[in-house]
Amino acid sequence: MKLIRTIALLSLFLLSGWNSHAKDPVKKRIVVIATAPDHAWNTHMYSDECKLLVKCLNQNPGVEAVFSADLDWPKDPKVLDGVKGIVYYSRSAGDIVFDPKRRKETAKLFDSGVGFATVHWATATNDAKLGPDYLELLGGWFHLNHSGLNVGKYTLQQLDPAHPICNGWLPYPLHDEIYLNLKFHPATKPLVKVTINGKDQIVAWVLERKGPSGGRSFGTTLGHFHDNFRIEAFRRMIVNGILWSVGIEVPKEGAKVNATKEDLTLPPPSPVK
Repeated sequence: MKLIRTIALLSLFLLSGWNSHAKDPVKKRIVVIATAPDHAWNTHMYSDECKLLVKCLNQNPGVEAVFSADLDWPKDPKVLDGVKGIVYYSRSAGDIVFDPKRRKETAKLFDSGVGFATVHWATATNDAKLGPDYLELLGGWFHLNHSGLNVGKYTLQQLDPAHPICNGWLPYPLHDEIYLNLKFHPATKPLVKVTINGKDQIVAWVLERKGPSGGRSFGTTLGHFHDNFRIEAFRRMIVNGILWSVGIEVPKEGAKVNATKEDLTLPPPSPVK
């Protein structure tokens, strides 16, 4: 009789544990993608910064962030199984996602509501003809046909401090390469700006997309210099934006973005051949 009771209690315990596990929220998969180096060392350190963002993202509940082992786009379709967000710190990402060889695949993902986030040059297209499409996807678009560049130290100003992307950080001066005079979708919500020569320049924004399943996009033109990623507030703004883009609630204190000295140390530059 004791044996039967013990088995019954054990079964009840295991069933209770299984049910508890079954109710755990499913983590949202975020794939972070880089491209080949194309700028001077200590700038546009795509792979290094993407790996740093992955580490920061994975400190937050409900996230399964992975760094794509392949440049430009994952070669293995399984990497994108169940993906909820795609992030680029890279060259002009508009050319990548709208490349004819993968455009049907990316359209299917974004039409299903997959979040999209871009950092710095990833906010651009090299092909100007792709601009209108990129505005529909990202909400903002950098191209030298209408934009310019300005390197300097400017104060980041929050346009809507109550927005989740502004959680956990206060305005501060930042030395960066600022993209000037971007084009924006009418539905875009600007969130962070700097003022240069008396004119406001938007450096971070969000878009609630109107596709079949909606979807969110976040863009920031900041991030030229590796040293900026050493700043906790800078990392937090970007990680907040990525979390928002996949529908994860950003804590009032902002996302966790802890980084060690090792995380922030770049490998030495490759010798010139």
